[in-house]
Amino acid sequence: MDASQVRPKIIVGVDGSDASIAALRTAASLAGRLDASVEAWTCWDVPPGFGLYLVVGVEGFEHAAKQSLEQALAAAFGDERPAPVRARLVRGKAADALIEGSRTASLLVVGRRGRGSLVLGSVSSACVSHAHCPVLVVHASEKAPPGKAGLESGAQEKNPGGGAQ
Repeated sequence: MDASQVRPKIIVGVDGSDASIAALRTAASLAGRLDASVEAWTCWDVPPGFGLYLVVGVEGFEHAAKQSLEQALAAAFGDERPAPVRARLVRGKAADALIEGSRTASLLVVGRRGRGSLVLGSVSSACVSHAHCPVLVVHASEKAPPGKAGLESGAQEKNPGGGAQ
């Protein structure tokens, strides 16, 4: 299979925030139009100062990340997860992992702001600045109920020609 036959891949950074749920929905919507696969990435690591946990194991941190990812997927899609969407846990700092993942992606989709309070989150800002593919930053509609944000609730999508659809 040559490079022209490789299916495009969209990577979505998921942290469970409303913006990341909107990013999941947006990526799934674009995937159908682009015949692309979607990888929903939740990145996790052992927080600084938890060195003692390394002796006991890191399973608790990984388990919490897995639960967060599954809850976000359920919030985005309910019981009907679209076929091209696959979940993936990645150990490492979110910005670093997503930027590295962007090397093999056609598009990186992140929420405008995650669990922090910055207007443009540190992860989305780092991805916009350093990703190796185009980056789409999605925000949760402030009028939509939690977990109901995305293209269908007011975010505008632009076509490649630049006009709104």
